Amino acid sequence: MSKKILITGGTGFIGFHLSKKCLSLGWSVTSLSSQSPKPQKKLKRVKYLKIDITNKNKLSKINKNFDYIVNLAGYVDHTNKKKTLESHYIGCKNLASIFVNENIKKFIQVGSSIEYGKLKSPHIENKNNKQSTYSVYGKAKLLSTKFLIDLNKKNNFPSSIIRLYLVYGPNQDINRVVPITIKNALDNKRFDCSSGLQYRDFTYIDDVVVAILKSLKSKKTNGEIINIGSGKPVRVRALIKKICLIVGSGKPVFGKIKMRKDETMTLYPNIHKAKKILKWKPKISLNAGLKKTIKYYKNEKFIDNFNR
Repeated sequence: MSKKILITGGTGFIGFHLSKKCLSLGWSVTSLSSQSPKPQKKLKRVKYLKIDITNKNKLSKINKNFDYIVNLAGYVDHTNKKKTLESHYIGCKNLASIFVNENIKKFIQVGSSIEYGKLKSPHIENKNNKQSTYSVYGKAKLLSTKFLIDLNKKNNFPSSIIRLYLVYGPNQDINRVVPITIKNALDNKRFDCSSGLQYRDFTYIDDVVVAILKSLKSKKTNGEIINIGSGKPVRVRALIKKICLIVGSGKPVFGKIKMRKDETMTLYPNIHKAKKILKWKPKISLNAGLKKTIKYYKNEKFIDNFNR
Protein backbone atom coordinates (compact mmCIF):
# COMPACT_ATOMS: atom_id res chain seq x y z
CA MET A 1 0.00 0.00 0.00
CA SER A 2 1.23 3.50 -0.88
CA LYS A 3 2.55 5.54 2.04
CA LYS A 4 0.98 8.93 2.72
CA ILE A 5 3.21 11.82 3.75
CA LEU A 6 2.45 15.41 4.76
CA ILE A 7 5.36 17.80 4.23
CA THR A 8 4.90 21.23 5.79
CA GLY A 9 7.11 23.81 4.12
CA GLY A 10 6.94 21.53 1.11
CA THR A 11 7.33 24.40 -1.35
CA GLY A 12 10.83 25.18 -0.07
CA PHE A 13 14.20 23.82 -1.17
CA ILE A 14 14.36 20.71 1.04
CA GLY A 15 10.59 20.13 0.80
CA PHE A 16 10.78 20.12 -3.00
CA HIS A 17 13.52 17.49 -3.11
CA LEU A 18 11.89 15.37 -0.41
CA SER A 19 8.55 15.50 -2.26
CA LYS A 20 10.23 14.50 -5.51
CA LYS A 21 11.91 11.50 -3.88
CA CYS A 22 8.70 10.37 -2.15
CA LEU A 23 6.83 10.52 -5.47
CA SER A 24 9.52 8.33 -7.04
CA LEU A 25 8.83 5.76 -4.30
CA GLY A 26 5.16 5.73 -5.23
CA TRP A 27 4.03 7.64 -2.13
CA SER A 28 1.08 10.01 -1.91
CA VAL A 29 2.49 13.46 -1.15
CA THR A 30 0.68 16.45 0.36
CA SER A 31 2.53 19.74 0.71
CA LEU A 32 1.29 22.31 3.21
CA SER A 33 2.72 25.81 3.10
CA SER A 34 1.75 29.44 3.62
CA GLN A 35 2.88 30.13 0.04
CA SER A 36 2.10 28.64 -3.34
CA PRO A 37 5.00 26.82 -5.03
CA LYS A 38 7.14 28.72 -7.53
CA PRO A 39 6.76 27.38 -11.09
CA GLN A 40 10.16 25.62 -11.00
CA LYS A 41 9.28 23.94 -7.71
CA LYS A 42 5.78 22.73 -8.54
CA LEU A 43 5.40 18.97 -8.92
CA LYS A 44 2.46 17.52 -10.86
CA ARG A 45 1.41 14.72 -8.51
CA VAL A 46 1.73 16.67 -5.25
CA LYS A 47 -1.40 17.97 -3.54
CA TYR A 48 -0.70 21.55 -2.43
CA LEU A 49 -2.48 23.12 0.56
CA LYS A 50 -2.02 26.84 1.20
CA ILE A 51 -2.31 27.06 4.99
CA ASP A 52 -0.20 28.82 7.62
CA ILE A 53 0.62 26.37 10.43
CA THR A 54 0.25 29.17 12.98
CA ASN A 55 -3.48 29.14 12.15
CA LYS A 56 -4.56 26.21 14.32
CA ASN A 57 -8.22 26.53 13.35
CA LYS A 58 -7.56 26.05 9.62
CA LEU A 59 -4.86 23.46 10.30
CA SER A 60 -7.19 21.32 12.38
CA LYS A 61 -9.58 20.96 9.44
CA ILE A 62 -7.15 19.19 7.11
CA ASN A 63 -7.32 15.48 6.34
CA LYS A 64 -5.32 13.67 9.04
CA ASN A 65 -4.93 10.34 7.28
CA PHE A 66 -1.14 10.30 6.97
CA ASP A 67 1.57 7.81 7.78
CA TYR A 68 4.33 10.38 8.09
CA ILE A 69 4.66 14.09 8.90
CA VAL A 70 7.82 16.09 8.14
CA ASN A 71 7.84 19.64 9.48
CA LEU A 72 9.98 21.96 7.39
CA ALA A 73 7.72 25.00 7.81
CA GLY A 74 8.87 28.31 9.19
CA TYR A 75 9.18 32.00 8.44
CA VAL A 76 12.45 32.53 6.57
CA ASP A 77 13.00 36.24 7.31
CA HIS A 78 14.53 35.94 10.76
CA THR A 79 14.59 39.73 11.23
CA ASN A 80 10.90 39.55 12.11
CA LYS A 81 11.26 38.07 15.60
CA LYS A 82 7.55 37.64 16.31
CA LYS A 83 6.81 35.79 13.06
CA THR A 84 9.96 33.69 13.42
CA LEU A 85 9.00 32.52 16.91
CA GLU A 86 5.37 31.88 15.96
CA SER A 87 6.04 30.00 12.72
CA HIS A 88 8.79 27.75 14.07
CA TYR A 89 7.59 27.12 17.63
CA ILE A 90 3.84 27.79 17.78
CA GLY A 91 3.50 26.23 14.33
CA CYS A 92 5.29 23.08 15.47
CA LYS A 93 3.08 22.84 18.58
CA ASN A 94 -0.07 23.29 16.49
CA LEU A 95 0.99 20.61 14.03
CA ALA A 96 1.93 18.09 16.70
CA SER A 97 -1.24 18.73 18.69
CA ILE A 98 -3.57 17.83 15.82
CA PHE A 99 -1.71 14.56 15.17
CA VAL A 100 -0.95 13.50 18.74
CA ASN A 101 -4.07 11.33 18.90
CA GLU A 102 -3.88 10.14 15.30
CA ASN A 103 -2.34 6.84 14.26
CA ILE A 104 0.74 8.24 12.53
CA LYS A 105 3.98 6.28 12.24
CA LYS A 106 6.42 9.18 12.58
CA PHE A 107 6.62 12.95 13.03
CA ILE A 108 9.94 14.47 11.97
CA GLN A 109 10.86 17.94 13.18
CA VAL A 110 13.63 19.40 11.04
CA GLY A 111 15.80 21.33 13.46
CA SER A 112 18.94 23.39 13.05
CA SER A 113 22.58 23.54 14.10
CA ILE A 114 21.74 26.98 15.49
CA GLU A 115 20.12 25.19 18.44
CA TYR A 116 23.61 24.51 19.79
CA GLY A 117 24.25 28.22 20.25
CA LYS A 118 27.86 28.88 21.23
CA LEU A 119 28.68 25.29 22.16
CA LYS A 120 32.01 24.10 20.82
CA SER A 121 32.07 22.02 17.64
CA PRO A 122 31.85 19.18 16.81
CA HIS A 123 28.35 19.20 18.31
CA ILE A 124 27.08 16.11 20.07
CA GLU A 125 23.33 15.61 20.55
CA ASN A 126 22.12 16.32 24.09
CA LYS A 127 18.44 16.30 25.08
CA ASN A 128 19.20 18.32 28.21
CA ASN A 129 20.89 21.21 26.46
CA LYS A 130 20.28 24.34 28.52
CA GLN A 131 22.46 26.69 26.53
CA SER A 132 20.97 29.92 25.25
CA THR A 133 20.99 30.34 21.50
CA TYR A 134 22.03 33.66 20.01
CA SER A 135 18.97 34.19 17.79
CA VAL A 136 15.18 34.05 17.97
CA TYR A 137 15.29 31.42 15.23
CA GLY A 138 17.58 29.24 17.35
CA LYS A 139 15.38 29.77 20.39
CA ALA A 140 12.23 28.81 18.44
CA LYS A 141 13.85 25.66 17.08
CA LEU A 142 15.15 24.67 20.52
CA LEU A 143 11.74 25.22 22.12
CA SER A 144 10.20 23.00 19.43
CA THR A 145 12.76 20.28 20.13
CA LYS A 146 12.09 20.35 23.87
CA PHE A 147 8.31 20.33 23.30
CA LEU A 148 8.50 17.23 21.07
CA ILE A 149 10.85 15.36 23.42
CA ASP A 150 8.40 15.98 26.26
CA LEU A 151 5.48 14.92 24.08
CA ASN A 152 7.28 11.70 23.23
CA LYS A 153 7.86 10.98 26.92
CA LYS A 154 4.33 11.82 28.06
CA ASN A 155 2.26 10.51 25.15
CA ASN A 156 4.66 8.15 23.39
CA PHE A 157 4.33 10.44 20.37
CA PRO A 158 6.53 8.98 17.58
CA SER A 159 8.56 12.12 16.97
CA SER A 160 12.23 12.72 16.32
CA ILE A 161 14.38 15.76 15.59
CA ILE A 162 16.87 15.96 12.76
CA ARG A 163 19.34 18.81 13.17
CA LEU A 164 20.65 20.00 9.83
CA TYR A 165 23.72 22.06 9.09
CA LEU A 166 24.22 23.75 5.71
CA VAL A 167 22.38 21.95 2.94
CA TYR A 168 23.00 22.77 -0.73
CA GLY A 169 22.07 21.53 -4.19
CA PRO A 170 19.97 22.32 -7.28
CA ASN A 171 16.98 24.67 -7.08
CA GLN A 172 18.09 26.43 -3.88
CA ASP A 173 17.14 30.06 -3.27
CA ILE A 174 19.70 32.60 -4.45
CA ASN A 175 20.35 34.12 -0.99
CA ARG A 176 22.36 31.08 0.17
CA VAL A 177 26.15 30.98 0.00
CA VAL A 178 26.48 28.19 -2.58
CA PRO A 179 24.02 29.44 -5.24
CA ILE A 180 25.02 33.11 -4.93
CA THR A 181 28.68 32.17 -5.30
CA ILE A 182 27.85 30.00 -8.33
CA LYS A 183 25.95 32.89 -9.90
CA ASN A 184 28.81 35.32 -9.33
CA ALA A 185 31.28 32.80 -10.72
CA LEU A 186 29.15 32.05 -13.81
CA ASP A 187 28.81 35.80 -14.40
CA ASN A 188 32.60 36.10 -13.93
CA LYS A 189 31.98 38.87 -11.41
CA ARG A 190 34.30 40.45 -8.89
CA PHE A 191 32.33 40.00 -5.65
CA ASP A 192 32.85 40.95 -2.03
CA CYS A 193 33.02 38.35 0.75
CA SER A 194 33.81 38.21 4.45
CA SER A 195 37.22 36.87 5.44
CA GLY A 196 35.74 33.40 4.93
CA LEU A 197 37.67 31.99 7.86
CA GLN A 198 34.56 30.39 9.38
CA TYR A 199 34.37 26.61 9.40
CA ARG A 200 31.04 25.29 8.16
CA ASP A 201 29.56 21.89 7.30
CA PHE A 202 27.96 21.41 3.86
CA THR A 203 25.78 18.44 2.92
CA TYR A 204 24.35 17.71 -0.51
CA ILE A 205 20.54 17.65 -0.64
CA ASP A 206 20.24 14.03 -1.84
CA ASP A 207 22.11 12.79 1.24
CA VAL A 208 19.82 14.84 3.50
CA VAL A 209 16.69 13.40 1.86
CA VAL A 210 18.01 9.87 2.43
CA ALA A 211 18.62 10.69 6.11
CA ILE A 212 15.06 11.99 6.53
CA LEU A 213 13.58 8.86 4.91
CA LYS A 214 15.72 6.56 7.06
CA SER A 215 14.57 8.42 10.18
CA LEU A 216 10.92 8.14 9.12
CA LYS A 217 11.19 4.37 8.88
CA SER A 218 13.17 3.79 12.08
CA LYS A 219 11.51 3.33 15.49
CA LYS A 220 14.92 3.77 17.08
CA THR A 221 14.78 7.50 16.32
CA ASN A 222 11.62 8.09 18.41
CA GLY A 223 12.34 10.75 21.03
CA GLU A 224 15.83 11.26 19.66
CA ILE A 225 17.84 14.20 18.29
CA ILE A 226 20.10 13.28 15.38
CA ASN A 227 22.71 15.48 13.73
CA ILE A 228 22.80 15.31 9.94
CA GLY A 229 25.85 16.75 8.22
CA SER A 230 28.98 15.76 6.35
CA GLY A 231 31.10 15.71 9.50
CA LYS A 232 33.84 17.33 7.39
CA PRO A 233 34.02 21.08 8.08
CA VAL A 234 35.50 23.39 5.49
CA ARG A 235 36.41 27.07 5.62
CA VAL A 236 33.90 29.23 3.74
CA ARG A 237 36.86 30.79 1.92
CA ALA A 238 37.91 27.36 0.62
CA LEU A 239 34.34 26.61 -0.50
CA ILE A 240 34.12 29.85 -2.50
CA LYS A 241 37.51 29.26 -4.10
CA LYS A 242 36.51 25.69 -4.99
CA ILE A 243 33.32 26.86 -6.72
CA CYS A 244 35.24 29.46 -8.76
CA LEU A 245 37.84 26.84 -9.67
CA ILE A 246 35.22 24.36 -10.88
CA VAL A 247 33.35 27.05 -12.85
CA GLY A 248 36.61 28.46 -14.19
CA SER A 249 35.73 32.09 -13.46
CA GLY A 250 34.75 34.51 -10.70
CA LYS A 251 36.86 36.87 -8.58
CA PRO A 252 36.09 36.75 -4.84
CA VAL A 253 37.46 39.62 -2.75
CA PHE A 254 37.83 38.40 0.83
CA GLY A 255 37.64 40.69 3.85
CA LYS A 256 35.35 43.28 2.27
CA ILE A 257 32.27 42.32 4.27
CA LYS A 258 32.40 42.57 8.05
CA MET A 259 31.41 39.54 10.06
CA ARG A 260 28.59 39.77 12.59
CA LYS A 261 29.69 40.49 16.13
CA ASP A 262 28.20 37.18 17.27
CA GLU A 263 29.64 35.16 14.36
CA THR A 264 30.38 31.56 15.27
CA MET A 265 33.69 30.58 13.73
CA THR A 266 33.21 26.80 13.91
CA LEU A 267 29.88 25.09 13.26
CA TYR A 268 29.89 21.39 12.45
CA PRO A 269 28.48 18.14 13.87
CA ASN A 270 29.57 14.84 15.24
CA ILE A 271 27.54 12.39 13.11
CA HIS A 272 28.34 9.18 14.99
CA LYS A 273 24.73 8.83 16.17
CA ALA A 274 23.36 9.04 12.61
CA LYS A 275 25.82 6.38 11.51
CA LYS A 276 24.92 4.12 14.42
CA ILE A 277 21.11 4.48 14.59
CA LEU A 278 20.23 5.27 10.98
CA LYS A 279 23.10 3.40 9.34
CA TRP A 280 23.52 6.64 7.39
CA LYS A 281 26.50 8.60 6.22
CA PRO A 282 26.79 11.07 3.35
CA LYS A 283 27.77 9.49 0.04
CA ILE A 284 28.29 12.60 -2.06
CA SER A 285 31.55 14.49 -1.49
CA LEU A 286 31.67 18.28 -1.47
CA ASN A 287 33.50 18.28 -4.79
CA ALA A 288 30.96 15.95 -6.45
CA GLY A 289 28.00 17.82 -4.95
CA LEU A 290 29.27 21.19 -6.13
CA LYS A 291 29.82 19.84 -9.64
CA LYS A 292 26.24 18.53 -9.73
CA THR A 293 24.91 21.86 -8.47
CA ILE A 294 26.98 23.95 -10.88
CA LYS A 295 25.90 21.74 -13.80
CA TYR A 296 22.28 22.41 -12.85
CA TYR A 297 22.75 26.19 -12.77
CA LYS A 298 24.73 26.20 -16.01
CA ASN A 299 21.62 24.90 -17.74
CA GLU A 300 20.18 27.96 -19.45
CA LYS A 301 16.66 26.83 -18.57
CA PHE A 302 17.34 27.49 -14.89
CA ILE A 303 19.51 30.60 -14.99
CA ASP A 304 16.38 32.78 -14.93
CA ASN A 305 15.34 31.16 -11.65
CA PHE A 306 18.07 33.13 -9.93
CA ASN A 307 16.16 36.31 -10.61
CA ARG A 308 12.70 35.13 -9.55
